[in-house]
Amino acid sequence: MRSIVAEETMRVEVAYAELREQLILELECPVDTTAAQAVELSGIRERFPGIDLKKNKLGVFGKMVKADAKLNPGDRVEIYRPLIADPKEARKKRAAEGKAMKNRTR
Repeated sequence: MRSIVAEETMRVEVAYAELREQLILELECPVDTTAAQAVELSGIRERFPGIDLKKNKLGVFGKMVKADAKLNPGDRVEIYRPLIADPKEARKKRAAEGKAMKNRTR
């Protein structure tokens, strides 16, 4: 008599946000699923075809992870969009603009 072993699964979420739309998908996947596999299994790339796992970084609850990182039950894989501006440069620019405004009011 053959016994059939059910594959263990877990629930995870995959999240992505653009300026006008945000989406969190919940899915059931095998226990040894990686972050990149969860993205593929979720089907989120059908809704957002611009997602490129070679360019977009991944994270779990706000911490960067490699695409091959194994997930734990309940994890939320986050797909990050590339930065459009260097945060340090943007901060310097705002500081310079603020200083210029301050000097004008004197």
